[in-house]
Amino acid sequence: MSHQPDPASFRAAASRFSTGVTVVTSSGEDGAAVGMTANSFTTVSMQPPTVLVSLKRGRTWQAVSTTRRYAVNVLAADAVAICRHFAGTPLAQRAPALDARDGFFLLPQAIAQFGCEVVSTIEIADHTLFIGEVRWCRHQDGLPLAFYASRFRNGLGAEIQPNDALAYPAEGWTI
Repeated sequence: MSHQPDPASFRAAASRFSTGVTVVTSSGEDGAAVGMTANSFTTVSMQPPTVLVSLKRGRTWQAVSTTRRYAVNVLAADAVAICRHFAGTPLAQRAPALDARDGFFLLPQAIAQFGCEVVSTIEIADHTLFIGEVRWCRHQDGLPLAFYASRFRNGLGAEIQPNDALAYPAEGWTI
């Protein structure tokens, strides 16, 4: 097998790897928050604590490239609406409210958060791997939002139906 798979076959095969769902946030040129949904997040090392995210070029990529900082917000199973908002398919006109901590933008309902300083980057195809040293992290209990076979699932594997996802409150500011 020396030829590359067609994009549909590759997507179908890759979708069989269950991933968590995160929102990566950073600070844009004007200091306002920018963010995007990403499931390409992984830990790299425990000493020092290091993680990576893979981002495609866009506003969030530009912000992380410029500031050399990002936060990773691990979404809870009831956060499908937040996931869709940051994936570019908002269900409401306003973004969910974000908190600021030490210059990082955070989703308060995230079940884990990591504040990272970029220590290395790797350009690959149309993405950049941003390897970040974790400056601080925190977590709370809750089932994670997972993505498997192109469907949202809770951390136990049960499919989440669209009407099961809690909508986020409309108050807050627009991204």
